[in-house]
Amino acid sequence: MTTDTWSGNLTTRAGFKFHVRPARPDDEAALAEFFTQVTPEDLRFRFLSSIREVGHDRLVALTQIDHLRTENFLAFAQLGGPIIATAMLACDDSLEKGEVAISVRAEHKNKGVGWKLLDHISRYADARGITTLESIESRENHAAIDLEREFGFVAEAYPDDPSLIIVRKHLSHL
Repeated sequence: MTTDTWSGNLTTRAGFKFHVRPARPDDEAALAEFFTQVTPEDLRFRFLSSIREVGHDRLVALTQIDHLRTENFLAFAQLGGPIIATAMLACDDSLEKGEVAISVRAEHKNKGVGWKLLDHISRYADARGITTLESIESRENHAAIDLEREFGFVAEAYPDDPSLIIVRKHLSHL
């Protein structure tokens, strides 16, 4: 399966259209700019720390990926335009379980972009034979937890950290 198979145009339930494709090494500057447009609270939820800026090392990890155990999809409202969202899947070595992390640019929230990216990444993971998707969330991130529950994820306590929960979904392999 090539990464090009998972590039294309998506439409949210609200009718918002955007283009999605896997990240490439030359996306580093655009991704750095994207993270300057994500709210400080959403940055904290995405990286589970109080960072103010996404540094070079993290950007490299988000753009120079192996496309086997890790995939990072970037969303664009228009081709050649700025990144409006990112959806990352990082799998364990056995390729059975993958952790999902999604961020949406502040002005594109509440348009269904996060939901559609979660659907896209779920279909991608299912096609790859990944059996379980997980996301580690701050208990304060009600919007993400509600979206994931609506999508069929089940929330559980996170071991040894009461400020976090883990949401998990077993895939069907249709």
